[in-house]
Amino acid sequence: MELAEFQRIIARTYLERDAGRGTDGTFRRLVEEVGELARAIRHADAGQLELETSDVLAWLASVASLTGVDLEAAAARYAQGCPKCGDSPCSCAPGDAARQADHDQ
Repeated sequence: MELAEFQRIIARTYLERDAGRGTDGTFRRLVEEVGELARAIRHADAGQLELETSDVLAWLASVASLTGVDLEAAAARYAQGCPKCGDSPCSCAPGDAARQADHDQ
């Protein structure tokens, strides 16, 4: 399934409810799901890992829709590998990859 299609399905299914909850409330639900994913990782529970990963992805799609972000366009930033060094696998020094660089700026 393409990310754009997934985002449309999640919006069609939940956008009205998510809009009523608001961006902040929907974002907090995403954070709760990330916590549940962390718990599944700690317990190495394969079934829960898949379930919680899907929940995180769905809540991320909801937040993206509420804030006007196109998930497919956002993901395209990584389509050629690391957006900072351009390599795949990334050849940036540890802690220097694009995900860290955005945070550190």
